[in-house]
Formats: sequence, structure tokens, C-alpha cells
Amino acid sequence: MSYSIAGKTAIVTGAAAGIGLAIGRHFADKGANVVFADIDEKRLASELGENGETENIRYFAGDLRERLTLANLLSASLDAFDQVDILVNGARQVVPTDPLDMDDESTRTLLNQNLMPALRLSQLVAKRMIKQAGDNEDGRQAGAIINLSSVAARRTHPNLLAYSVSTAALDQMTRSLAVAMAPHHIRVNAIALGSIMSASLQAALKDNREYRRDIENHTPLGRIAAATELAEAAQFLASEASGFMTGQIMTLDGGRTLLDPVEAPAH
Repeated sequence: MSYSIAGKTAIVTGAAAGIGLAIGRHFADKGANVVFADIDEKRLASELGENGETENIRYFAGDLRERLTLANLLSASLDAFDQVDILVNGARQVVPTDPLDMDDESTRTLLNQNLMPALRLSQLVAKRMIKQAGDNEDGRQAGAIINLSSVAARRTHPNLLAYSVSTAALDQMTRSLAVAMAPHHIRVNAIALGSIMSASLQAALKDNREYRRDIENHTPLGRIAAATELAEAAQFLASEASGFMTGQIMTLDGGRTLLDPVEAPAH
């Protein structure tokens, strides 16, 4: 089976920095057409160039929590490249919360950020993928959807209750959509992240050697993964190499969940 995604069109959300940016760039380097989507237009322009356009790259700025913005994102992607074959739902937010003193707004905020845009955009994109595939009597892949989740979905940490709930919901959404979309030959999988060098983690580690050592000591492989390693895993899930894989939560954590004690931070 081929790992190639050349000629495919991908939408990547949360793509102005860190992990989403790394995935988008990796896909573009591998020959895919990529729409980088994020709320931070200034950073998108800074990372991708002021016009944000090359032969196979476009960027789209907007608040993906808004339904109209999602519709406009899909429309802009089709205007640029005529089709959508891959969706990476990478926009996410981590907010520490105290379970004993947490208001409803904290959970609502993270569900609105980490779950609902992914669900709504997946629904929109899947309908387009089904239309593109037509009758598809030969059962060829009509599309691939990849959600970025977290090991926090199944490892308890007392100060990440709302984030853990939102990522657990994302995992179950992945499984449910995988079953619903399987008859249409659309595969839906997720990657549960351990300690990956995201923009937020890089900022947290700045001038904090103790924090880095804490992460490394709780990771059997003894290091923090580069964002490019996650991008390669995403390419696998987007390609035909994973053609019989759907509804799965791939864990990329350096072995962390094999031994992670409850008091260790879920970075």
C-alpha cells in the first residue's frame, strides 16, 4: 500500500502554529494541496507569506466555532482546489480547571473549541466527499478524516477535567462517525497526543528545565516528540496505507500511558 498523498487536497485546522502548521507543511511537501485554517490571520500570513498562496497552498482565517465560517472554509477550499480528500481537525485548546471549583463555562468553552467545530466540519466535508465519490461501486477510499485528541482522554489528571472531558468526547465522536461514514468509504481516525512539541508546550518549556525533565522522566522513550513525527503519523492515516483502519485512536506518546501515574501532568 502507498503512503502517498500527492495530488490530494487537505484542510488542516489549527494550522497557524505548532502541530497544525507542521502537519500542513508536511502534507504540502509530500505533494498535497493544503488549506491552512486558523483564527489567527496575522500568524498565518507570517508563517506562510503575506499572500499565503503558492501552487498547492492556501490559507483561510476565521473563527471555526461559527457555522458560517466552516461553510466558507469548505467553499474557499473547493474554489482553490475543486475537491477535498483529507480533513485534519487540529484546532484545540488546553485550559487548566479545578474540578472542585469549576463553573459550567469552562467545560462549555472547551467543548465549543475542541469538539463542536470538528464535528460540524466533519459533517460538511463528509457530504462533499460523498458527492465527489459518486456511485463508488468499487469501494475506493472517498476520504479520510483525522482528529487530534490527547492521552488526557483516558489518563486522569485533576486539573484538566474540562480538557479531558472534551477530548474523551472527541474520541467517541471519532468512533461514531467512523461507523456512520464507513458505508460511504470515508475513514475517520484520531491521534491521541502525548508530549509533542506544540507551540504551547514550547512556550511552557522556555527557561524551565525542571518542567522538561518532568515530562522526560514520565515518558519511557525519554524525550518530547517533534511535531514532524506527528505529521508523519497523520500522513499514514490520510493515505491508502491505512486503508482498512477506521474508528481507531492511534496513541503517539512515547509510551507515556503505559505507566503514567495520576499525579504526573498530562502535557
